[in-house]
Amino acid sequence: MALRVLVVDDSAVMRSMVVKVLHMTGLPIVEIREAENGRAGLDALELGGIDLALVDINMPVMDGLTMLDNVRANPKLASLPIVVVSTEGSDKRIKELKEKGASFIRKPFAPEALVDAVISAIGGG
Repeated sequence: MALRVLVVDDSAVMRSMVVKVLHMTGLPIVEIREAENGRAGLDALELGGIDLALVDINMPVMDGLTMLDNVRANPKLASLPIVVVSTEGSDKRIKELKEKGASFIRKPFAPEALVDAVISAIGGG
């Protein structure tokens, strides 16, 4: 299964780190798109073809939680696997994300944690 991934984070450095780790996973990733906020992320998803989104919470324009709510409310996107990658990881926040059908890993992350989260989100483990 060829994977198309969307990385949404307002930090270009963090997007670059996530992309680098994704390329090192050995997963069959054929495309990685990037977006700098939730609004741009939704626009990228509307273009179609994305199999997984990695999304930060705290971003300008539209935060990751609002983006997640919009994705889940859209019948075409509702089942999209989403992994939230954020420094904001209280127990309450993680519970809220799980209730919305998203996985969570905390920044800074070990590459293995990101790989495990991606594999789990796409149903590989």
